[in-house]
Amino acid sequence: MIPASRRLEISLLALRLGVAAVMLPWALDKLVRPEHSAKVFEGFYHLSGFGETAFLVLGLAQTVLVLMFLAGLARTWTYGAVLLLHAISTLSSWRQYLAPYEGVNLLFFAAWPMLAACLALFLLRDHDRLLTLGSGKR
Repeated sequence: MIPASRRLEISLLALRLGVAAVMLPWALDKLVRPEHSAKVFEGFYHLSGFGETAFLVLGLAQTVLVLMFLAGLARTWTYGAVLLLHAISTLSSWRQYLAPYEGVNLLFFAAWPMLAACLALFLLRDHDRLLTLGSGKR
């Protein structure tokens, strides 16, 4: 039987891999399709007027953040930043939750279990040690 502490570490690794698998393509999207990112920012965050360079810088910063998160580095900061970014993204989609059966809105509900995973990772970050480059310190 696998000890509970090892099962926890395996579970946290699975959550970290899953969250990174969602966050990384969105970060790279800013680098590959900055025009798409501009539409997302305007439609969901009501922010416009950013040039392509702004999205390239943002995409690069977000990619570095997600890779650090994936590696388990600076866990308080990286896990906290991923939690905050995903919380903002989830809450900014509030209109889609009010009309779940219109278009692809039902897909937006997948953000909630991922938000729960981000929160669990943040709260249990000191136990997330499997396949990390972090020292175990926050």
